[in-house]
Amino acid sequence: MNAVVVYGATGHTGRFVVEELLRRGLPTVIAGRDATTLETLASKWGDVDVRPAAVDDPHALDQALAKAAAVINCAGPFVATATPVVEAAVRARIPYVDVAAEIEANLSTLDRHADTPVVPAMAFYGGLGDLLTTAVLGERTTADEVHVAYGLSSWHPTPGTRAAGQVSHDRRGGRRLRFTGGELQYHDDKPVQEDWIFPEPLGLRRVIPEFTMADVVTVPSHLAVPEVRTYMTVEAAVDLFNADTPAPVAVDALGRSDQSFVVDVLVRTDGVEQRATARGQDIYAITAPLAVEAVRRILAGETRTTGVATAGAMFDATDFLKTLPLEVDLP
Repeated sequence: MNAVVVYGATGHTGRFVVEELLRRGLPTVIAGRDATTLETLASKWGDVDVRPAAVDDPHALDQALAKAAAVINCAGPFVATATPVVEAAVRARIPYVDVAAEIEANLSTLDRHADTPVVPAMAFYGGLGDLLTTAVLGERTTADEVHVAYGLSSWHPTPGTRAAGQVSHDRRGGRRLRFTGGELQYHDDKPVQEDWIFPEPLGLRRVIPEFTMADVVTVPSHLAVPEVRTYMTVEAAVDLFNADTPAPVAVDALGRSDQSFVVDVLVRTDGVEQRATARGQDIYAITAPLAVEAVRRILAGETRTTGVATAGAMFDATDFLKTLPLEVDLP
């Protein structure tokens, strides 16, 4: 089998993705702009090839993806990296998967045409909520409302998360986003708080509604849902916006932090409510099996479509969720 290239392998999430590939025994190439750090990591991981490539150097990107099986883009901000890496993947005629949580980057990627599979937001934000929503609906493709509530015990953002968030903030001029009436709308409403009753162990928590995440792009990209709303626990939002909150610290042999999460999806259709819930540890670590399993399924031909599509459209959502290191409750 040809190798899977991890672009942005030196970042926090990129390292989790590389280690997941190696755990599965998949040939791996690590790529990115920092050749010195790549070489240092290669000496730690052992059986990986190193291919430095700056995102603004198409020739170097072509060399990095030469004879590869697929590429997983972990390098943010994705508004800067997604287009050139997608274009290099298309030139190489290989599948592209990224872990972007940036709404604008995901919109741009979904607006492309490609003959090979291109799957943006194959991550905790965007991908997981999309899979849970699609699993709830089964063969149905419409709903009246989708609500995705993120119950994070804490949120210690990585430098990459902070950089991507600043780029998105600046692009929007500080405005907020909501998905209502079947479209994204910018607005200047101040954040408010309300209660959300999560399944145990969280229970009742204060959340910020319209804390808008990538699910407002992924879910309506293939499902007819006029209202998609996302929520964040207040304590996690406070951590994120506090400039003094430190980066994640590993507490186990897998490199995961002690952060726990519950993703609670509520789908309303014709007055009927259905829920799906996923529980796990470390939002960055869980992104790795999401992205790697996506590549495995694409390469094995276990897909429902081709070209540009999100997780729920590309894969059998219920079957995919069963492979993840999560506790998942489906209706």
